[in-house]
Amino acid sequence: MKFYNSLSRKKEEFIPMNSPHVGMYTCGPTIYSFPTIGNWRTYTLSDLAVRTFKYFDYDVKHVMNLTDVGHLSGDNLGDSSTGEDRMAKAAEKEGVDAWSIAGKYGKDFLDSMSLLNIEMPDVIAKATDHVKEQIDLIKKIEEKGYAYKTDDGIYFDVAKYESDGNTYGELSTLDKIKEGARVEINPQKKGPRDFALWKFFAKGQKRHNMQWESPWGTGFPGWHIECSAMSMKYLGDQFDVHLGGEDLRSTHHPNEIAQSECATGHKPFVKYWIHGAFLLVDGGRMGKSLGNAYTIHDVINKGYDTLALRYFYLSGHYRRQINFTWEALDSAQNGLNRLRREVSKLGFSENAQAKMIDNEYKKSFEKALSDDLNMPESLAILWKLLGDETISLSDKASLVISFDQVLGLKLVQEDVENPDDIISTGQLSKEVQQLVKDREEYRNKKEWEKADEVRNQIGELGYEIEDTPNGVKFNIRY
Repeated sequence: MKFYNSLSRKKEEFIPMNSPHVGMYTCGPTIYSFPTIGNWRTYTLSDLAVRTFKYFDYDVKHVMNLTDVGHLSGDNLGDSSTGEDRMAKAAEKEGVDAWSIAGKYGKDFLDSMSLLNIEMPDVIAKATDHVKEQIDLIKKIEEKGYAYKTDDGIYFDVAKYESDGNTYGELSTLDKIKEGARVEINPQKKGPRDFALWKFFAKGQKRHNMQWESPWGTGFPGWHIECSAMSMKYLGDQFDVHLGGEDLRSTHHPNEIAQSECATGHKPFVKYWIHGAFLLVDGGRMGKSLGNAYTIHDVINKGYDTLALRYFYLSGHYRRQINFTWEALDSAQNGLNRLRREVSKLGFSENAQAKMIDNEYKKSFEKALSDDLNMPESLAILWKLLGDETISLSDKASLVISFDQVLGLKLVQEDVENPDDIISTGQLSKEVQQLVKDREEYRNKKEWEKADEVRNQIGELGYEIEDTPNGVKFNIRY
């Protein structure tokens, strides 16, 4: 297997530190609001990586954090040590306390993972459950001479770190950040790149109810320290894979490396860094101010199958930006429906098993997975397999089971007693909904031939229409 390692900026052969065991950490959400579909692309990438490791018989321990304190709004301006605490800001907006915000959006995130068929990590670590570990790590950093105190917190001394022969910012261009340009000037900071390990409440600042006693005073941990403390607790001082969105390459991940390696005697922190690209929306950036920061709930409310979103993610390589539009999701929904219809023709037997067939399709699929998680190619191989009439149905069934262990599209649902699940109109894509309306208009006009033509079009998209005394019902064969 080969991955593009952001640390070396090249593809590298994957060699775990302690094969067949793999330690992997994913930067999860700050649970102050619903994640966007851009965020979900990263978490789906994480799931695909874990599934791929398991496919190749690695024993994976997967840890994901939930940030419920310390993530300040200043990170949007280039300095994550300034601004308001995102949890406190959301709490004030919704008229509740920060703990309620964490509970609400944390539960929603964990519940929503199943909607995209994302496997639950082995460890879900909340920052507020690991304050002791964060304080202990800051103590180590301080003891080694890399921390200093200001009026508003305890900071990591980047210049000191570099003066001892360490490289800072390998993942990004942090050395180009200029104080006063994008970063708010803090006269007590020794350097503009220094970042907060622990924050105090400023005089006159409204205190939120997430605060703890520490050797330096009452306050709360900085954003970056949590991931170092929690990953090292569950995976050790060194581990194999750290994954996140490409926005974390600029500050968060370089800061993790610096604080972790100085605390452990400069042991290399993580061997492979994997970053997923941004998701575009309508050809541009996504933002709440633009009204296009769509969530998975928006996808559901518009009547789409949430696995169509997963299918959409699979259509683009994780290191390349892909453009989300509702029309693109329509296409993904139709593609998923057609795929399910083709798979339903295979007639899965009770003894059908994964990975039993060793042929060119299996080899090609594994080659695509091994080439930096090439999911578009993997999906194309599945389609080619289904269209190959020289392969027996039983062999196809075995390979589909095997491939879907990674793709995670639920192509085989053994727990469904009746494969023809009745679905509602609201679950149909826009294209199918329009065809349904057209058919009803033709039927009302008694233009039966045109109505049948539309019915056939709907059938080509993977649906069967059933006219009942209670109205029209739609069936899809999973």
